[in-house]
Amino acid sequence: MDKEILVETGREISVGDLYDLLNTIAPFNLAEPWDNCGLQAGDFSWPVKKILVALDVTLASMDCAASINADALITHHPLMLSTPKFIDFSKMPGSAIAVSAMEKIAILSAHTNLDKVRGGLNDFFATKAGLHNISLLHGEEESFDGIGRIGELEKSIQLRDFAIVIKDVFHAENVRIAGSPEMKVKRVALCTGSGGSLLKTFFMSGADLFVTGDIKYHEARDIETAGLGLIDLGHFASEIIAVKLLAEKIRTLASENKIILDIVEYQEEKDPFVTL
Repeated sequence: MDKEILVETGREISVGDLYDLLNTIAPFNLAEPWDNCGLQAGDFSWPVKKILVALDVTLASMDCAASINADALITHHPLMLSTPKFIDFSKMPGSAIAVSAMEKIAILSAHTNLDKVRGGLNDFFATKAGLHNISLLHGEEESFDGIGRIGELEKSIQLRDFAIVIKDVFHAENVRIAGSPEMKVKRVALCTGSGGSLLKTFFMSGADLFVTGDIKYHEARDIETAGLGLIDLGHFASEIIAVKLLAEKIRTLASENKIILDIVEYQEEKDPFVTL
């Protein structure tokens, strides 16, 4: 990011400048090949004075952005992961694109780049979970920013009790566990969102417990059979903290660069799953 340009007194920043801010926070080149980070809809030249930060691009979050006169919606989850064959304005993602064009609200996303970057979502989650000596879970070299983290609790705790801690800390409506509820856990691996792809790495990591979301039945059975523990707190509960993290990082970087930017955190998002 060119800080000399952004520091110009009284200069109105653009969507392009906002993109640069996000790229500084979580470089887009860290994103997984299948991912779609960065500008989702809009124009790099549009001016930006106010932004709304949310987990998902939905009609509700777009309507909120319009109602508060935001110039951009920043989300963790992209508007779309693959290119559609056509855009239908009557349904998502076309309806969000239509609002973006009509209201001049740019949509930008920081997804797996935010998951991977040092000090990003997985590190934020690990710290909130009470882990120490945090390092990469994924099998890359330590100089690489990877998905997943591993760390240790100050002292051993029963799986059942730690699951309650996780439920409370992350304000989850419920959590699922696999493995003996009485088993002692201390070394903890984690991955926000969907962590099933990291199961082999978890099994080789020496961790007692895997904390993540979206685990399938047979994956949970494999963890149980191995004598290890699982806490599945769901995709939403493990990643809604991305809203606060992104807002705080943008706020800090804007302040450092003397950028006047009104940053609002979207408060109305809820887990699409409801347990009866």
